[in-house]
Amino acid sequence: MATTEAEPEYPNGGKRSLASIGFSGTLSPAITKLKFLVSLDLSSNDLNGPVPMRFFSVPEFNFTATSLTCGSSLEEPCVSSSPFPVSTSKSRLRVAVIAASCGVFIVLLLGFAYRYRHLHRLKHDVFVDVAGEDECKISFGQLKRFSWREIELATDYFSESNIIGQGGFGKVYKGVLPDNTKVAIKRLTDYYSPGGEAAFQREVQLISVAVHRNLLRLIGFCTTSSERILVYPYMRNLSVAYQLRELKPGEKGLDWPTRKRVAFGAAHGLEYLHEHCNLKIIHRDLKAANILLDDNFEAVLGDFGLAKLVDTKLTHVTTQIRGTMGHIAPEYLSTGKSSEKTDVFGYGITLLELVTGQRAIDLSRLEDEEDVLLLDHIKKLLREDRLDDIVDGNLKTYNRQEVKTIIQVALLSTQSSPEDRPTMAEVVKLLQGVGLAERWAKWEEVEHESNQAFSLMSQQYVWPEESTIDQEAIQLSKAR
Repeated sequence: MATTEAEPEYPNGGKRSLASIGFSGTLSPAITKLKFLVSLDLSSNDLNGPVPMRFFSVPEFNFTATSLTCGSSLEEPCVSSSPFPVSTSKSRLRVAVIAASCGVFIVLLLGFAYRYRHLHRLKHDVFVDVAGEDECKISFGQLKRFSWREIELATDYFSESNIIGQGGFGKVYKGVLPDNTKVAIKRLTDYYSPGGEAAFQREVQLISVAVHRNLLRLIGFCTTSSERILVYPYMRNLSVAYQLRELKPGEKGLDWPTRKRVAFGAAHGLEYLHEHCNLKIIHRDLKAANILLDDNFEAVLGDFGLAKLVDTKLTHVTTQIRGTMGHIAPEYLSTGKSSEKTDVFGYGITLLELVTGQRAIDLSRLEDEEDVLLLDHIKKLLREDRLDDIVDGNLKTYNRQEVKTIIQVALLSTQSSPEDRPTMAEVVKLLQGVGLAERWAKWEEVEHESNQAFSLMSQQYVWPEESTIDQEAIQLSKAR
């Protein structure tokens, strides 16, 4: 092996790697004259012969994979105890493998972190549909969250021809789902709710928990940044109000047995909301238009609990009271506070609608110098014992005693003081005749005293001939 006699300076600090470069022969003693040599790698060369002792004084050396005499022969190791790479190519491969492993580990770690964050965000996010979205199928138990696209397609983009109802909470559209299921889709007018979309979803879920044969089942809902949609089963026979006053020519109206069954069904539904829900639900807008009829003409209460889903501050009605004039209890009008007894009042007015077929407020009665409010009108006819004039003219046959029972329960339910009204559980018993006679006798006594007091007040007051004050209006303004 040829070597030079020069004493070169090594810019790398005296490190030499001569491994696997094809050297052969013996080591020249001249190599021992090299200065500043701190490491030497002669491994994997075809070298033989003795190793100069000078080489063992190099801090780092490697004579492995050669035929050089070392180890047991010279009692010196073939490699120094300091870490020395056996082969440059092998060390590079090791570095590459380690780097690749670290890279894969980092990628996997980032992937797991992203997956965890994504699942955590899905659990707490507020979902908002956007136009064209149809892949979001999130369900809360049996309650489905529809996409905006599904609702648009079901209603033919809210076609006016699909409107089947309209009330204080919004329009109702007939819709058809992709599986040909017919549904009723309510588009809420006052879509904003005080707690935002999350609060709306919580309230919807609470309503969906109320399950009873006389309550309208909620199928699902849809929300966007500006819309609140509720999806219900479609009721082919529509509402009691439609059957009483909006029938098309040739359609048959409700007979008396059906009306009586509706009265009982609505009572059972309200009793469930008031007495058997974990969180008590007050309807706040009970009327014939909100009692739907299934295929068997069984009463199904709709729109219950909706008053909690909208912000009364954004209502288009001048008052913040939720309900329909003529159905609203006097204490609710004066204080704005509702209770189960405000529902009882609304139920009583609905009973009068069932018997008479008339609206709670009808200005056309002014032409006959009759009371505008149905409640006052019925009281007047009852005092005059004109039962046949009370009953709906479209009813050809009816049971007079059953009609009297319904009217008596209605008037007991609409007493001016909420404390005097029965609970809905008591109403169900009164409809069956249990305890009705005693309560009715007490009502007649109070009503008689009230009429006498009003009559005396009217006699003492001298009405000016040119006064524009309507005496009937004053009578209507008293507590009912």
